[in-house]
Amino acid sequence: MSRVVLLKRLFLVLLFLLSLEVVYSADFYVSPSGSDNNPGSREKPFAGMERTMLAVQNFFSENTTGNCTVWLDNGKYTLSNPIVLSSADLDISAGKLVFKALPGAKPVITGGVKISGWEKLPEGMWKAKIPEMPVSGYSFRELFVNSQPAVRARFPNTGYLRVKKVGDDRRTHFFFAEGDFPVPEKVGQTELVLLHDWSISRIPVKEIDASESRLTAVDSIGARSPAFFNLDHWEPHPRYFLENDLRFLDEDYEWYFDREKETVYIKLPEALNPEDQEITFPVSEGLIILKGSEDRRIANIHFQGITFEHSAWEIPGKGYCGVQACHFDPRPDKGSWAVVPAAVHAEWADNCSFEGCSFKNLGGSGLWLGKGSRNCSVLNSSFENISGNGIMIGEGRDREINGEKWWKAAPRQAAVGNTIENCNITTCGRQFYGAVGIWCGLTAETTIRNNEIADLPYTGISVGWMWSPEPTPCRNNTIERNHIHHIMQTLSDGGGIYMLGLQPGSTISGNRIHDVRLNVGRAESNGMFLDEGTTDVVVSNNLIYAIAKSPLRFHRATVNLVENNYLFCGGDNPPIRYNNTKEDDIKKVNNKVFSEAD
Repeated sequence: MSRVVLLKRLFLVLLFLLSLEVVYSADFYVSPSGSDNNPGSREKPFAGMERTMLAVQNFFSENTTGNCTVWLDNGKYTLSNPIVLSSADLDISAGKLVFKALPGAKPVITGGVKISGWEKLPEGMWKAKIPEMPVSGYSFRELFVNSQPAVRARFPNTGYLRVKKVGDDRRTHFFFAEGDFPVPEKVGQTELVLLHDWSISRIPVKEIDASESRLTAVDSIGARSPAFFNLDHWEPHPRYFLENDLRFLDEDYEWYFDREKETVYIKLPEALNPEDQEITFPVSEGLIILKGSEDRRIANIHFQGITFEHSAWEIPGKGYCGVQACHFDPRPDKGSWAVVPAAVHAEWADNCSFEGCSFKNLGGSGLWLGKGSRNCSVLNSSFENISGNGIMIGEGRDREINGEKWWKAAPRQAAVGNTIENCNITTCGRQFYGAVGIWCGLTAETTIRNNEIADLPYTGISVGWMWSPEPTPCRNNTIERNHIHHIMQTLSDGGGIYMLGLQPGSTISGNRIHDVRLNVGRAESNGMFLDEGTTDVVVSNNLIYAIAKSPLRFHRATVNLVENNYLFCGGDNPPIRYNNTKEDDIKKVNNKVFSEAD
């Protein structure tokens, strides 16, 4: 080969190499023992997440195709406000941003503040002034002792009271039996918790008239819409209890917060000194927000091995009156339903993920892959002690675009292609009992696979948000090989899996559902409840046993296929219950039905 030819080839190779876009990468290190004056290196890490985010933004402002890893060391990273990762500030169009635990480390992003300065009172009681009140009149709803939730002082301590008689308007007040409960010292700080069939109301008490045995709330008890949320619609004597008064504080690990004095009271075993315990209350309303827009999405952000803990959410001043799955009346406003927010919330997010993460002790819901989220995943993660829903995907039907519902005007905006796999979801709905382990609204191509979901007051998995077979973006959703058990423990009219609406191409297969033992309220609880409008769904190869009522129930459903399922029935319960559903519309093929002792 001549020297000229060789030089030409070398020149062409050089031109090719120069034409390639150089991919830059950066690693930033964070440690509670670091300093925000440090450069963020392994030897000299940053201390806080806010300083770290400035470094991340600066990197991506110069390297839009670069890769950046933020390494978190062992310890707690305390927030007073959520970290916002916005596509307006971060252009990660071709690279990726990873927040990752150092090998062997267990970093915790927390919105909690430790309480100290405890003063001892008689009979194992202690009190302390609350530090760092976010705003005047702030009233936190949760307290944790060594990362375990303490009990907000309530009466009765277990079980429920029963309404003696509802008031004439069936909404704002009711009568109780004389001596049912001790009249609170500070009625205006007491909360009424009343259970409906599949939801609850949490609402401040306005007045208790002991002479007439009448309790009046600050507003309507029960959601205004739908209109049937009257106090006695489901039961003539519904269940209720009262929370947050000093007179109710009578058991160890109960607590009470006096909002006027900004003082918390707690009862502990005599051997415990609260100064030696990690007693925490949440301050930050949310922890992480991934915020994009339809024309500029937030993309390629990943979290690995991180714990998210202690996020606050205060109910509206006129109460939380639930409708379903943590949707509630938007008081004092009117209009579409509001939603209990999540500690970690994404909108218009593409290819974002949470792997090996833990979500716990959260005051609202856990994780919400919301509006327009696409191809995001939640893998090998745990969710526990969460006040609302565990995981949420997509949105409901109420948002409007130029006066038209979004799912009609712009069905492309649906959440598509998201996955929840190999997760453990327990003890959700700790405050808002109508919560579910996994909720999906009008979503498409959602995969919910190989998760264990247990110990819930209401439903395990809920998919769909249209109570008719009207076409929506819902399609090709897959619920498979999940283990769902010990659910429906407080409310009724749900099941291990709840589905509704037109769902072409959707399947529920290979799931194991059991121990739906309780059936409180008026309506049934089932292994699966396929509710209004459920259409074009295949229910196959599921194992359902130890159910209080029928393993399967259809209500106002249309054409669906049920095949190769193993259904165990107790008592005289049929394997499939048909409520306002044509039995012939449910095609049944090769199902095995067994009888089991009650």
